[in-house]
Amino acid sequence: MRTPDYVQVVGFIDQTGINISPDDFGGELDPHGADFRGNPLGGLFYSTAWSSDNSTYQQVIEWHNFMGGNGFCLKACDPAGPNAARFCEHIFDRIGCAYNAPNNAQNGTFESCQGENQDFPGIYTDPTGQVQTYTQPPESLGAISTMPYQPRVPASSNCVTYTSSAIYAALPTASSLPGSSGSSVRSSGTRTSTGTGPSNTGSSSGSNGSPTNLAISSLTSLFGVALAIFFLS
Repeated sequence: MRTPDYVQVVGFIDQTGINISPDDFGGELDPHGADFRGNPLGGLFYSTAWSSDNSTYQQVIEWHNFMGGNGFCLKACDPAGPNAARFCEHIFDRIGCAYNAPNNAQNGTFESCQGENQDFPGIYTDPTGQVQTYTQPPESLGAISTMPYQPRVPASSNCVTYTSSAIYAALPTASSLPGSSGSSVRSSGTRTSTGTGPSNTGSSSGSNGSPTNLAISSLTSLFGVALAIFFLS
């Protein structure tokens, strides 16, 4: 999904394939830390989504990522946007994708869409029309069993559906180091995960259909196949 203020990708995974227990509901990876060098150190995010030539990378300071419960979501907020820190809020680490990145993703469907902005995470309108702010309880109080609201799912448009074969064929290849013995070994571009279903993507490049590229240092192995979709869409 590409919106006026952010790009977002969500999807479904078999998390046992990346060494996460099947009953682990996961958590959040923090975006930048106090010194903007990543938390953990080196976990930095770069994107071409807001470059004029669609190929120049710039650091995205505000982003959030949730992994667990056999799903994931990743949102990168426009560095020049006045509300980047609010759309990519990172204090609601216990309530996951449904509240931080509300979406209509469907398992088994690969699509790229444009869409409207979501409400800021933690901000909602109650049945009486009053705007409310949710406060996450401390972990010491135990599991969060109830929520006072359901988040509004942003409307989407101009969705383009892709086949899984087209997405996985776009995976990068790897070769052996120069000077090493034996012939060069290259990856086949095929899916290596035993996922429960294909991921839904959310990055549209606008009307011209040119790609939006994302690069994440120290995080690439976490997403594996899923991030290849960003390069395609």
